[in-house]
Amino acid sequence: MIYFTEASIQHISIHKVGNKQMGEGLALSEQPLEIEDEVLNGLLKQYFLAPFEKTNEVYRFTHATEEIGLNEMYHFAARMFEAEADFHDNTRQVAKQLYDITSHPNIKSGEMYVVYFKQLQIEGELLDAVGIFKSESKEPFLVVSQSGPEFEIGYKEEAINIKKLDKGCLIFNTEKEEGYKVAVIDQTNKTGAVYWVDEFLKLRSRNDDFNKTTATLSLCKSFVNEQLEEHFSMTKADKADLLNRSIQYFKQSESFNVDEFTQDVIGVPEAAGMFKSYKQQYEQDFGMPIEDSFTISSAAVKKQARVFKSVIKLDKNFHIYIHGNKDMIEQGYDDAVGRKYYKLYFEEES
Repeated sequence: MIYFTEASIQHISIHKVGNKQMGEGLALSEQPLEIEDEVLNGLLKQYFLAPFEKTNEVYRFTHATEEIGLNEMYHFAARMFEAEADFHDNTRQVAKQLYDITSHPNIKSGEMYVVYFKQLQIEGELLDAVGIFKSESKEPFLVVSQSGPEFEIGYKEEAINIKKLDKGCLIFNTEKEEGYKVAVIDQTNKTGAVYWVDEFLKLRSRNDDFNKTTATLSLCKSFVNEQLEEHFSMTKADKADLLNRSIQYFKQSESFNVDEFTQDVIGVPEAAGMFKSYKQQYEQDFGMPIEDSFTISSAAVKKQARVFKSVIKLDKNFHIYIHGNKDMIEQGYDDAVGRKYYKLYFEEES
């Protein structure tokens, strides 16, 4: 979790980054901003930092050559941490880097903010941090004014909604040798996400309990929905039951153990062996090793549970949500009407 109660803005610079392929320019400011208005200062902190309050996933900078110093954003962040006096000059270099990789026609132009924070908390530690943010979306706002007993209404055609930060990252001045701790958000389209996270920042997930839990839950879901269906005759209810038992294992256990999971949840020895092989292939495909035993992150389970739903969709008429005990549901075929059916058993109706 990230907290900004004690955080303060030390430096802030703004530049305008257009889309290079669309012939839009790059406008670099000559001087950093000086913000003396306390209300504005508070609004900016809310705009930049509030979207990160519920962030649990931590990333690190990386580079294809494995030489972390060749990552441009890592390089500029290190320079900003080492010499605050050169902060603004480095923000100009960051803007140039973002402009150079802004080539996809779907990427919108926008203002880029680079901010130096003091006393920003992550994982219980107060640290300096550099934030890089980009606002691309503008909205019309109504403005109501009063003159004596009369009211007038007008509008601002393009203004920034402080509750809708488009893109951002926070680079914390810790664990430099490993690629820093980096938090990131991207609330735009998939094209934007690729260009922001993969091409501009070049990040990889930190191999911590949150990411291990997230990856293993994704692995379980993919294994049930794709792998088992190819090798075993499974009804929709069987698959739903297995997904339910998988998520319940993570909700009720403090740690994950692959042998315990395959025995207690999957059960069938042949399927258990397939799961372990599938796990190895998953690790290779995504470049993230998952240990056979690790502490389960409750935050990751809570986040994944929202999409870990066991649903049987019947044509366009009905959805059956299965929360447990597949023995209470029965599938059959009615010869008289020539249609399939599900029979549901229950004790109480609520």
